[in-house]
Amino acid sequence: MSEAPATIFRFGVFEIDLESEQLRKNGRTIRLQPQPFKLLRLLAGEAGRLVTREEIRAALWTGDTFVDFDQGVNFAVKQVREALDDVAERPVYIQTVPKRGYRFLAPVEVVGPRPALAPARGGTADLRLHKALWANIVELRLADEQRKKQVKMAVAALLILALLGAAALLIRMW
Repeated sequence: MSEAPATIFRFGVFEIDLESEQLRKNGRTIRLQPQPFKLLRLLAGEAGRLVTREEIRAALWTGDTFVDFDQGVNFAVKQVREALDDVAERPVYIQTVPKRGYRFLAPVEVVGPRPALAPARGGTADLRLHKALWANIVELRLADEQRKKQVKMAVAALLILALLGAAALLIRMW
């Protein structure tokens, strides 16, 4: 009797192995505590859909668990963002919908049997198109950030040159 293959969620350079409960980036395991892993699994399994804070509470903590829920969710989201190198101000993977919940932005490819928490999506052509569009958006955002860094470096270099020129003029005048 053979076992069913493990279900894996793939997005960008990451994959979530649901059986081994591991997050991998380019094949290398990224450490993630159990609660943040559950959150990432939930969000990736519901990619594109707003997952409410109440759904997150129900998925992460049992009814008889007493924790500071808001702080716990915020901590879990922060840990997931750190693991994915994502930032709240310019999200690539996790979008915050204030006072409502979170949305996983990246298209997710499911490999292996589909768990109950990941509903079927459109056809494979739709998924391929969505993944291609998302990859282009990520590339544009990264290029924009690189351009901003280059502009800052150029401005800093010009300021340094101006200061050196002013200093040279002052020395000549004395």
